[in-house]
Amino acid sequence: MNPTTAPDPATAPTPDSGTDRHPRAFVAPLVSTLLTLPMAAVAFFFVGLAPMACDSCGGAVSDRFDDSYKLAFPVFGFGLVVVLVVLLSAWALPWRRGNAAARVWPAVIAPAAVVFDFIVFHGLVDWP
Repeated sequence: MNPTTAPDPATAPTPDSGTDRHPRAFVAPLVSTLLTLPMAAVAFFFVGLAPMACDSCGGAVSDRFDDSYKLAFPVFGFGLVVVLVVLLSAWALPWRRGNAAARVWPAVIAPAAVVFDFIVFHGLVDWP
């Protein structure tokens, strides 16, 4: 057998090229988790303190605030559930090289979704 024509097993493409395990697949979901969970906790803390903004309000102003808060709080809670699903999807995608980009996008979207969720909450509440 001629050594110049024989394929080198180390460099020969395999039938499943692009599907081998990525050694740093955990980095993007881990960084996202370390950012997202504290951000969500801080956002939830401030959303929970929001009713104190209208402690001294009375009459119609208080009623408008309470009505808007009763709508905004469940919307915020649903937004946090969406953030959790996006974060879990970053972890759940297969840890293969072919899914690297698909794994990074949910990892980037999760912390941004917490900020968006807080902005939506702030916009829904009729502040005094």
